[in-house]
Formats: sequence, C-alpha cells, structure tokens
Amino acid sequence: MEPSKIFNTKRLFRLTAIIALTLLVGGAIFFHFQEKWSWLDSFYFCTVTLATVGYGDFTPHTSLGKIVDIFYILGGIGVIVTFANLFVRRAGERAVEKSEARAKEGKQRFKRKI
Repeated sequence: MEPSKIFNTKRLFRLTAIIALTLLVGGAIFFHFQEKWSWLDSFYFCTVTLATVGYGDFTPHTSLGKIVDIFYILGGIGVIVTFANLFVRRAGERAVEKSEARAKEGKQRFKRKI
C-alpha cells in the first residue's frame, strides 16, 4: 500500500469523523433549544435520524425545526455514509498492512535460518 494513499485515507477519515461529530453535537444543540428537548433526547434524535432508523418517538414540532431537519437529514446521511465507507476502507488497509508486515517478518526469519 502506498504511504501517500494511506495518509490520505487517514486524513479523510479523521476529517469526516470530525464533521460527523460536529453534525451530531450541532444538531443536538439546535434541537435542544428549538424543540425544548433535553440534551439526551436531542442527541438521541440526531443519532437516530442520521442513522436512518427513525423510530418516530421524537419529531420536530416547530416549523423551523422541521425545515432544519430536512436539510439535516439530506446533508447528514451523506456524511455518515462517507464516514462508514472510510471506516471500512481503513480497516481493510490496516489488515493489508499487518499482512504485509507478517510476510516481511516471515521472509526475514527464513533468511536467518538458511
């Protein structure tokens, strides 16, 4: 695996994680004040919404809350899907790195025995 490619994936993963966390926290802050929900209920709503589960136990009741939620869903799902994609890609890269390291170590052991 090319070091520059791994670095780019790491950087993108971190950036996407920060954006996803910012979306969750920002959404929780907005819905806490706009819908007068508790902090836990606001964070729960944002997590369930961005995970596309949508239990329906919490829904925005104000017009502004509904409008913001539309854009929150449309933008947020893309960020969460991108984060999940990079998470899986990074896990695959780590597995390849470990496999290559083990193979290199095995070759070195074999050379020492000869």
